[in-house]
Amino acid sequence: MPQTPADAAARRAVAPVICYPNDTLPRPDLALYRAARQGAEKIAEVIVPPREAACFRVASGQVFRITSVDGPQVGDLNLWNAADLSERFYSGKTRALHGTHVTTGERLWSSFPHLRPMATIIEDTLGWYGIDEYGGSVHDVIGTRCDPYTGNLLSGVQYHHCCHSNLTRALAAELGVQRAEAERHVHDVLNVFMCTGFTRDTGQYFMKASPVRPGDYLEFFAEIDLLGALSACPGGDCSSEHTSDAAACFPLKVEVFAPKAGSLAAWRSPARNGYDQSHGD
Repeated sequence: MPQTPADAAARRAVAPVICYPNDTLPRPDLALYRAARQGAEKIAEVIVPPREAACFRVASGQVFRITSVDGPQVGDLNLWNAADLSERFYSGKTRALHGTHVTTGERLWSSFPHLRPMATIIEDTLGWYGIDEYGGSVHDVIGTRCDPYTGNLLSGVQYHHCCHSNLTRALAAELGVQRAEAERHVHDVLNVFMCTGFTRDTGQYFMKASPVRPGDYLEFFAEIDLLGALSACPGGDCSSEHTSDAAACFPLKVEVFAPKAGSLAAWRSPARNGYDQSHGD
């Protein structure tokens, strides 16, 4: 058992410092995005069945909305550059830049060496939730996705309708490739509508019943051409389990909207990160 040093209280009292102050990040023009959205035409709709996943495509400058339709349901979202799957959503850097949960005005960032905005959240009907007394909030970038490997590790089961496997099947079907090839591209997710946090005593990742209700939605402006995959988690609202055949599960809806020609005349898709990739001598 380690001994407590005499200056333990002083060490704990050291004030924290934000690792990545984000006041110099380029700011999205929400007024422009929202104005373009107002006159946009719906061009596509995908229904994601319970305990399954589905893919969708969004061109840069378009908007996509994820909606809870029949009951409280969380979803696991993957995003890729539609032309280059090596550029994909980077949940860890998004977390470092914005925090454990994201909402309106915040962005989903892509992997190295690209590190640029992939999508910007322009509307969030659960933005009222904030941070609750347990430290929980909605739309997290801390959970990795429920997967069959952890399930097998902890319980010795072979469960195939967890979000990792759902995303793998959906991407394989979309690309016309074998599941083993598609699986390499499945990555840590944005947990849409999921309410999570870390316990104060042990620091463990927790979940609680999502506050989402039918009609609630999260809406994104696509900064680059995107291929997306969304899994309707087998945990339903994740009030008790995140991988379950017993939980009540519901579909999710993805809609894509195309703004009118000329409404984004002043906007440009963000360039890849400017670092020269020399990595020193």
